[in-house]
Amino acid sequence: MKQALFTGVGTAIVTPFKNGAVNFPAFGRLIDRQLAGGVHAIIVCGTTGEAATMTQKERLETIQYCIDRVAGRIPVIAGAGANSTEVARENAKAAERLGADGLLMVTPYYNKATQQGLLRHYQAIADSVSTPMILYNVPSRTGVNIQPETYAELAQHPNIAGAKEASGSLSQLQKTMRLCPEDFSIWSGNDDETAAICMLGGAGVISVASNVLPAEMCRLTALCLANDFASAGKLQLKLKPLCDALFCEVNPIPVKTALNLMGLEAGELRLPLCPPTAASTEKIKLALSAWNLLPESN
Repeated sequence: MKQALFTGVGTAIVTPFKNGAVNFPAFGRLIDRQLAGGVHAIIVCGTTGEAATMTQKERLETIQYCIDRVAGRIPVIAGAGANSTEVARENAKAAERLGADGLLMVTPYYNKATQQGLLRHYQAIADSVSTPMILYNVPSRTGVNIQPETYAELAQHPNIAGAKEASGSLSQLQKTMRLCPEDFSIWSGNDDETAAICMLGGAGVISVASNVLPAEMCRLTALCLANDFASAGKLQLKLKPLCDALFCEVNPIPVKTALNLMGLEAGELRLPLCPPTAASTEKIKLALSAWNLLPESN
């Protein structure tokens, strides 16, 4: 029987940059805020962490810093995916050596692998490490979608713990859950689908919004896991405008903008990402104001 890496909220944490480098003091403060907010895991060097623009040295230093700062209090799950199976395998092995508790493995992007290619890709990586893997399905970004039947076969691997599901299709997700064993955990990959996926048996959410509202996202998953879906639904609806604002432009542009507006020093974006439009910034400000998150100067 596989054990879930975590239940509740795993924050896909931003990576603060300053003058072209990782701002580790600011990163430490962001990690501490997540711990104080009660989150159940931290996902480092994922999409929200802008790992695609980081050098290998930066990635490994950032993962190591996060592991050291968290100091075993909650699991640290390291983003290790790549569109080359060999690179992804080396990333996974490197994160394992650093002491990551789990590995987040996005589907190979751009290559547009077949379902058989996905099976071989993930099996090759899972055979190379002993650290539990979370598959990450986000076809809107990668151009490839893990089908339920593929999930069902991958779920048989003892080292594949579950999936972050961001396909946006609850119908597809239901089929996946029917085909996969109960010990294959599913986490929502979209903040605004958290309650719905938990209602179907999901283990929680790997969240962008928890960068901004960690305690409130934890409350949402706590209500879901307590089967209080009436209250969870109300909170999900209350969170919806913030979730929308945090995806008004491509992630992580809005969430880093939000944190900077809150005075939390998320720092720069790296090209090809760039600051949001004025209209998007106003939308983000409005959503933050609804939660009283803006300093008076803003």
